[in-house]
Amino acid sequence: MTAYLGAVDQGTTSTRFIIFDKNGTIISVSQMEHDQICTKPGWVAHDGYQIWKNTKIVIQQALEKAGISGQDLAAIGVTNQRETVIAWDRHTGKPLNNAIVWQCTRSHEIC
Repeated sequence: MTAYLGAVDQGTTSTRFIIFDKNGTIISVSQMEHDQICTKPGWVAHDGYQIWKNTKIVIQQALEKAGISGQDLAAIGVTNQRETVIAWDRHTGKPLNNAIVWQCTRSHEIC
């Protein structure tokens, strides 16, 4: 069994999963964009459930493209969106609200 490394890149506009071989060569990539929610000028939010759903999809797609299973991954690293924050309900696993994105200006008066 060859061990691969996976990377979840959860960015401001999309979620991507990249699979690398032991030499660091990219074997497979899958990416999906997510919605920017702007309810007021300067406010930016993301739907946490959409991000979670997209993360599961891009991982599965990248594994299928590479012709491997999750058991072939030795480790997975995660990159994220700086200060973006979201709260999850520990009992339901659902987001309590939309993620407040790092570029949102709603708290500028207290920062």
